Amino acid sequence: MASMTIRNLDDTLKKKLRIRAAHRGRSMEDEARDIIRIALAEEKVVPRNLVKQIRRRFAPLGGVELEIADRESLRQPPVFE
Repeated sequence: MASMTIRNLDDTLKKKLRIRAAHRGRSMEDEARDIIRIALAEEKVVPRNLVKQIRRRFAPLGGVELEIADRESLRQPPVFE
């Protein structure tokens, strides 16, 4: 098994971890291990399509019908001689 050291842990977080571990009758190390195990066991969040999210958010406000402008033909490329 691998081991890991966590540096620069905020004192408040360490205190909360110590209290949480004591309530469960565990060591701080065992509690941290369990927290990591639970966090990584959760289902992966599948990234959603940004366009669909935007449409879903603004759909209740109603839509706007925009007139599509006619496209112009392409201009001729410049000639370099």
